[in-house]
Amino acid sequence: MKRVLVTGGAGYVGSGLLRTLLNTGFQVDCVDILKFGGDSLLDIWTHPGFAFHKIDITDYPAVDRVLQQADYHAVVHLAAIVGDPACGREPELARRVNLDASLHLIDSCQAAGIPRFIFASTCSNYGKMSDPDLYLDEDSPLAPVSLYAELKVEFEHYLLDSIPRQETFAPTALRFSTVYGLSPRMRFDLTVNEFTKDLASGRVLEIFGEQFWRPYCHVGDFSRAIQAVLEAPPEKVAHDVFNIGDTAENYTKKMIATELLRQIPTAQIEYVYKEDDPRDYRVSFEKAKNVLGFNISKTVPQGIAEIKEVITQGIIADPEEQKYYNIPHQRPA
Repeated sequence: MKRVLVTGGAGYVGSGLLRTLLNTGFQVDCVDILKFGGDSLLDIWTHPGFAFHKIDITDYPAVDRVLQQADYHAVVHLAAIVGDPACGREPELARRVNLDASLHLIDSCQAAGIPRFIFASTCSNYGKMSDPDLYLDEDSPLAPVSLYAELKVEFEHYLLDSIPRQETFAPTALRFSTVYGLSPRMRFDLTVNEFTKDLASGRVLEIFGEQFWRPYCHVGDFSRAIQAVLEAPPEKVAHDVFNIGDTAENYTKKMIATELLRQIPTAQIEYVYKEDDPRDYRVSFEKAKNVLGFNISKTVPQGIAEIKEVITQGIIADPEEQKYYNIPHQRPA
């Protein structure tokens, strides 16, 4: 049975990935500092294929001990200070975690003889498209406009261009779309989740810059994409990068608002025009479809529906709790 180590496994993306891997026959080790708590691990805590290591990935000796204690098939690296606001609040910590610790981790994986490495990157690396009629693909120029994306780009360059190519090591970068949807470690500071939460709670929603584009993808489909890379022949994915999402799932905020009004007809939405936004991009996802056979299983309207349901039925009793946010959150007035 193949064993996979997941850094950041208690987080929004990682907690779902742990379950996907366990359910498909992998043994899974989770490395996490539990910055946002460990509730997301409770229902798999006693699973015979699961092991947990409470480690900060900037603690290099501790990380190296874990890497050397088992015969890992792969490391999936999700641990990070996630998002533009969180990185902007703590830039020095973001650099230590998102870049320095990542460089140490990938080098240590090579030294330990671990054959696969998957890195969670972001479509924010594209920044702002120069031609609004074109879709950006993996060969398009990268133009990061935030520290979060700058650090992702810097590590991608190392993974794709600096590591000597060897048949025994297959590193892969996945540029994730803007994420949404239900997760064992839920977040409400993400566009689709936040918009739906506010309107389902009866609040007026203010939308800034409704004309700017982003691609969106359900959090559960990220797990499926990672699984597809793990199961692909190494020569198909080594030293390569894939956008993860679906070309049909590029939306402006105005388009998301239109879908919200279909599902919550009484919603009140106010638009605040914004002249410019540093991030504005539409992305093509044909490479992952053609090379990995990856297709999404859910769309933004389906994501809106599931968020709306858990809010209106009180499944999440208090979505304003701080634990659902990556930066300090103030309750709405």
